[in-house]
Amino acid sequence: MPEGHLARTPGEAAELVRKLGGRAIIKIQAWVTGRKALGGVLIVNGPDEARDAAERMLSMTFGNFPVEELLVEGLVDIRDELFVSLSIDDTGRCPVLLLDTEGGSGIEDRAETVARILIDPRSGIDAEAVRHVIVKSSIDAGFHDQLVDAIVRIVDLARTVEARSLEVNPLVTTGDGKVVAADCRVTIDDYAVFRHPELGIEIARELDHPATDLERIAYDVENADHRGTFYFAKLPTDGSEASKGLIGFHGAGGGGSMMSMDAASSEGFTLANFCDTSGNPSAAKVYRAARIILAQPGIIGYFGSGSGVASQEQFHSAYGLAKAFNEVNVSVPVVVRLGGNSEERACEILTDACDKLPGVVEGYGKDDTPAACASRFATLVREAGDIAPDHHRFIPSFVGEEASASFPIDGGRVWVDIANCDDIASELVIEHGGGLFELDEQGHPRLAISEDEAAKKDSEFVACEVECLRAGRPIIFVDLEIPGLDELLLATGEVD
Repeated sequence: MPEGHLARTPGEAAELVRKLGGRAIIKIQAWVTGRKALGGVLIVNGPDEARDAAERMLSMTFGNFPVEELLVEGLVDIRDELFVSLSIDDTGRCPVLLLDTEGGSGIEDRAETVARILIDPRSGIDAEAVRHVIVKSSIDAGFHDQLVDAIVRIVDLARTVEARSLEVNPLVTTGDGKVVAADCRVTIDDYAVFRHPELGIEIARELDHPATDLERIAYDVENADHRGTFYFAKLPTDGSEASKGLIGFHGAGGGGSMMSMDAASSEGFTLANFCDTSGNPSAAKVYRAARIILAQPGIIGYFGSGSGVASQEQFHSAYGLAKAFNEVNVSVPVVVRLGGNSEERACEILTDACDKLPGVVEGYGKDDTPAACASRFATLVREAGDIAPDHHRFIPSFVGEEASASFPIDGGRVWVDIANCDDIASELVIEHGGGLFELDEQGHPRLAISEDEAAKKDSEFVACEVECLRAGRPIIFVDLEIPGLDELLLATGEVD
């Protein structure tokens, strides 16, 4: 690789150019291809020229991405340029290497000159197949062994970091006899990122904007809980006067979610976010997703709708949603379409547990179309008038009390209001605890399993909490952590 360093200010760029001997190349670091044609790759002569160029480049924006970093590299004495690109061939079910001995810009127009070499997923690339392509080129024979070695190492690197694609363009030979990767772009498989903390990837999402604090919090929730998926992304909003208002969106299943988003948009709403919880998510995960959606400033309603044929048991989602809505005492209208297994039970849980909240909460099943649900949601929003969400979290007074019983679970803590556990309340806990509780000598509920076993039962405790709430005896509270959320709401002034 060329000698190079990152610069974040024009002054840093100028100083780096001085250290590199007065001539260098400056490249914007941005999620965009064809940087040279866009003015994002410049050769500079001297620190002053570097400072002026860096000032212009750091003011550039591509889509929603501002340029915040520049790579300042020493110039390379290029003799030959090669194009080397590895990607995954879904048809061949293996990696494939594209190799052209006439690299550099404009590769898209030279498809007929590009060699295509399939890579065995187990044994790697055939070095002789690479050598065959290079030998046929006009590149000096003195570089052949070095180039074959470099390309094999590029393929090995892609495998090591679990890249979906890795492009070196150009891979060059130099006047002093070296082989150098003059420029490189790597895309890591989203689902492999957690195995590579050394790469420093903050959030494995292909967003069309820099990750927001809320997206980072949501991504950490997804990483911490393998049960089902949770995808959250902010959507661009322009504050259009034509919009009926900004709403939180909660989908389940990709296709059904897209159809439901269209239904809400057709009613004139602007969606603040996209969210998908599917693949049989836990109640705890759905709870955290709902809290994150509700944390968005300015939303006037909460619309949840996705697949109408989901195989997952919908009451798990209903418990998570009901807990979230009660915890923030939701004041905006809520419509949730819970199509799938046990949808009747899920709708009953949701509406019954939320019937005393300031905001209307309604649940619907698969026979209610997304368009019909969106129309009903529009009616509720219109009837509610101008209501802003309250982001305060309401925690029962018995939480933290010495007289209360409590024990830890993964990602939180369960509290039991022993002071108000009369015979009826205690029996409710036993009935809805699913074998988690038993009665002690005083007739109060206590754990019937070890704390180690209880640690994995967060969703079962959430279900018990909501069922006790439905019965009018809210004596169980599951304090589930969402790291960073309360701090973010405090920092943005959403709570005090």
